[in-house]
Amino acid sequence: MHILIIGAAGMVGRKLTAGLLKTGRLAGKDIEKFTLADVIQPSGIDFKGPVETLAIDLSAPGAAVTLAAKRADVIFHLAAIVSGEAEADFDKGYRINLDGTRYLLEAIRQEGIKAPYLPRLVFTSSIGVFGAPFPEAIGDEFALTPLTSYGTQKAICELLLNDYSRKGFVDGIGIRLPTIVIRPGKPNLAASGFFSNILREPLVGQEAILPVSKDVRHWFASPRAAVGFLIHAAEIDTNRLGWRRTLSAPGLSTTVGAEIEALRRVAGEKAVKLIREVPDPKIDKIVEGWPRNFATKRAESLGFVAETSFDEIIRIHIEDELGGKIGG
Repeated sequence: MHILIIGAAGMVGRKLTAGLLKTGRLAGKDIEKFTLADVIQPSGIDFKGPVETLAIDLSAPGAAVTLAAKRADVIFHLAAIVSGEAEADFDKGYRINLDGTRYLLEAIRQEGIKAPYLPRLVFTSSIGVFGAPFPEAIGDEFALTPLTSYGTQKAICELLLNDYSRKGFVDGIGIRLPTIVIRPGKPNLAASGFFSNILREPLVGQEAILPVSKDVRHWFASPRAAVGFLIHAAEIDTNRLGWRRTLSAPGLSTTVGAEIEALRRVAGEKAVKLIREVPDPKIDKIVEGWPRNFATKRAESLGFVAETSFDEIIRIHIEDELGGKIGG
C-alpha cells in the first residue's frame, strides 16, 4: 500500500506518520511506500521501504497534478492555514484552504480518466463549519452556517468531497476535528492556540496568556485521538456513510476554567499560577462564534473514540511530549 500525506510536516501530519510507521499496516495491508508532502519539506523517516519527501504548495499551479500522479492508495489531506490566519488574510485562506483542495480533487479525477484510479481520500475539516446560534449539543443534522472565512472554506470543501465521491472520482471521508490540545511545539496563528498554550507552557515552568474568560466552553480532543480518527477513517467501509461523507469526531466539551482545574489536579498550584489573564477582544469575538458541544452519535456508531476527561488529555501530553515528567 502507498500512503500520501499532504501536510506531513505539521503536528498532526508528523504524529500520523509516526502512528502508521508503528503498525506498518493500514486497512489490513502492509504499507510499502510513503510520500510526504508539505510547503516545508518533511523530514525523512525511518522506514524500510521507499520514502519520497516533497516541498510543495498544493495551491501552486501543477502541484496537485504532481501529487495525484503518485497514484497513492490512501491520501491524507491535512494541509491548511489555520483559523486566525485565514480570517486575517482573505485571499490566502481561499487560495490554500479552498483552491488547494479543489485542485487536488480535480487532479485525482483527471488521473482516473487516464486509467482507473479511486483512492481513499481522508480530509480534515473543522468544527468551524458550524455557526451560532447553537443548540445545547450540535447533532449530526445541524446545518453548516460558518461565521468565519476559515469555516466557510472548510464547509465548501465538504460539499466538494461529497460530490466527487458521489460521482465515483474519489472515495472520500471528511473528519471535523475538535480543537486539538495539547499541541506540542511553539504557539501558532490559530485563534484557538491559547487552549493549548495555557497548559503546555505552565507544564514546563513558563508563563502563558489567557485572552478569554474562564467561562468559555469548547470542544476538545488530544493529538493522539486525532491520529486515531484519521487512521480509522482510512479503514472503515465508506458505504456506511451514504453521501454525507463528513463526520463530526467525538470529543470533550469543557470550559477554560475546568481545563485549568485539570491542570491544577495534574501539575499543582505552581503551574496554574503561571497563567496570566490578558483579555483580547479580537480573540474573544472569534471564539464567541465557535461551537461548544456535540452529540456525535454517527461517528461513535462507526467506531470513532476520544478522551472522556481533561485530566486524561493532559496526561497524554506529559507521556507523549515530556517523557512522563513535568516542570521547568
